Amino acid sequence: MEKKYHVVVVDDQFVSRSFFEIQVEMSKDFGLAASLASAEQAIAFCMEHPVDLVIMDVMMRVGLDGLTCAKTIHRNNPHVKIILTTSTAEAQWIDEAREAGIESFWFKEYSDVPLTQVMYRTMAGEHVFPDSPPNPGFGDAEKADLTERELEVLRGLTRNMTNEEIAEEMCISPHTVKRHVENLLMKTGYKNRIDLAVNAKALGVVVHEDDRTENRPPKGGNKA
Repeated sequence: MEKKYHVVVVDDQFVSRSFFEIQVEMSKDFGLAASLASAEQAIAFCMEHPVDLVIMDVMMRVGLDGLTCAKTIHRNNPHVKIILTTSTAEAQWIDEAREAGIESFWFKEYSDVPLTQVMYRTMAGEHVFPDSPPNPGFGDAEKADLTERELEVLRGLTRNMTNEEIAEEMCISPHTVKRHVENLLMKTGYKNRIDLAVNAKALGVVVHEDDRTENRPPKGGNKA
């Protein structure tokens, strides 16, 4: 019997995790080593068992996020290859994953490349990243119609931040934030900032960094 790659799938959503399991089990060259619901479990598992590939979601409702844990796995087990995934259209994580040396990044809802193909290419030594970020519809506009600054403001709106709070975070004036919000409303056709925030979250257009990392332990706390 030929040796199969040992694969760990990590996702706190049962449906997505089951999808990953099926993709692994359908391939003759990959075997499911573990199916986990938290990223911290993946760190521990990789330290204690033979693992070749980890397929892990970025967003976790409880505990550390997948991107943070992927960096830890790479430090502890540099031979383990990682495919990060997300169901959102948040593209800012792509550069962070590249810089961290993560092998591949796959958008669940938007990728034209099948996951199994990404698995094979990743194990062959390729770094598989999307050619362009997802471009979902957002009201009367598309994500690509929005500027980087507008997307930053939109991330703040999804956290229910005031114009003053967004301005401080972005190092711009509250007046400039107000102008960006007005431009977002004009482009999308939404009625107010609440509509912008609710729909941005529902459609996964952007994710504020705090929504990804808010479950991290404080500095000086437990470390994986």
